[in-house]
Amino acid sequence: MFSLAKDIGIDLGTASVLVYVKGKGVVLNEPSVVAIDKNTGRLLKVGAEAQAMLGRTPGNIVAIRPLREGVISDYDMTERMLKEFLHKVTGGFSLFKPRVIICVPSGITEVEERAVVDAGIQAGARRVYLIEEPVAAAIGAGLDIAKPDGNMVVDIGGGTTDIAVISLSGVVESVSIKVAGDQFNESIVKYMRRKHNVLVGERTAELMKIQIGCVFPKEQETCIDVKGRCLLTGLPKTLSITSTEMLEAFEEPVERILEAIHGVLERTPPELVADISNNGIVMTGGGSLIDGFDKLVESRTGIQTIVAADAISCVAEGTGKSLDSVASMTDGTVNLSRRKQMN
Repeated sequence: MFSLAKDIGIDLGTASVLVYVKGKGVVLNEPSVVAIDKNTGRLLKVGAEAQAMLGRTPGNIVAIRPLREGVISDYDMTERMLKEFLHKVTGGFSLFKPRVIICVPSGITEVEERAVVDAGIQAGARRVYLIEEPVAAAIGAGLDIAKPDGNMVVDIGGGTTDIAVISLSGVVESVSIKVAGDQFNESIVKYMRRKHNVLVGERTAELMKIQIGCVFPKEQETCIDVKGRCLLTGLPKTLSITSTEMLEAFEEPVERILEAIHGVLERTPPELVADISNNGIVMTGGGSLIDGFDKLVESRTGIQTIVAADAISCVAEGTGKSLDSVASMTDGTVNLSRRKQMN
């Protein structure tokens, strides 16, 4: 298929990659997983098909996540994964290579930025621009960040939680911590091992988080049956796990996120804190969908907190909407955040 170049926005997440094509919206949402043949180095599957192989592959096939804690941990695999996704959304051969905006955590280093940009160029982009995740999340959530008015965004992704206060299209105060969805899964695995002497896999932990996970006491307790391997006998074991147990399992990562939110508020100028008190806190990202997170943040801060309408795709939507100002990105920095253009 032959096409002209498309401007593309990419939410390059630890857990998922979302791709926004200008004029079409979010057209791809796939897990950040690749499966390769170790003997030949051949790429076998990408995205959902590769995720289905996690923990289930024979010796010669390995399914890996090329991004960890919001940044690239395997450059070659990230490049190949991006190339596959870009090929999928452009439909094949394009007359011109696309311009691409990729969102990155607010605490990313220059070396990590360069790795993201180089991966994008090698994957087939003509030019790559970077935008900070909390800024993209705020735009995607429908906040008017151009005004001299303070807005606070808490974006809980797969590898990082980005917390930022935004005013006049820029980040006034922010922090990026490596505590997010993956750490919630790890907390479940550790809890099951410690409390029940049962080993569960990553996908089972993810399922438990989605179905019964909560960080604020529920009005009505829920439970599911979980299958794992008993560490005492080595045999399969089935347990009934309740949402109340998830409260206990999540205690440590939740406290770290709450401390980070408190820290950002402490460092924010008082005028902007007053704005945030009026405007409220907006939560985005898949992690914000854990039951009761908005209630917990509101109870700890005393500030009204809401979860954005489409929390998972907020960052991708915001990245896509910022494509409208790509034409103004002619030098190292532009008005929006500290967005960067690199060739």
